Amino acid sequence: MGAALFYHLTRRPMEQTLAMLLGKARGAGLRVVVRGTDLARLGWLDEKLWLGAEEGFLPHGLAGGPHDALQPILLTTGQEVPNGAACLMTVDGAAVDADEVARMQRVCVLFDGNDAAALETARAQWRRLKDAGAAAQYWSEESGRWEMKAETGGAVA
Repeated sequence: MGAALFYHLTRRPMEQTLAMLLGKARGAGLRVVVRGTDLARLGWLDEKLWLGAEEGFLPHGLAGGPHDALQPILLTTGQEVPNGAACLMTVDGAAVDADEVARMQRVCVLFDGNDAAALETARAQWRRLKDAGAAAQYWSEESGRWEMKAETGGAVA
């Protein structure tokens, strides 16, 4: 059973934190699906990831291409996981449910803590996952480094 890791962004931009988490997931040998809510925003993220540091290159693609199943990191607005990912990362309030948390090794929910609507969406997601018995952790960078502030549900790997 997997776990949902909530990342409350207050200091670093989402694309920087996403790139860091993608690098860690890939370093652990995980294939990743990044789920967003807006195709244009995912296109922007796609560009940011391509322009990242060469030593931290993150091979990826936007869903809808002929090689989706081969992508180590796939950016999508859909619920499907055509690349066999074991890690799901959601941005911009994209939906995640307890069944996905159970199926995946890791689920990361990134949200902008300076945006009241994003904060409320993340809180609602936390409550739904907690009520469904999913393991979850809440991480904050408020102090300048990532610290776990809360944990719920089963054991988190």
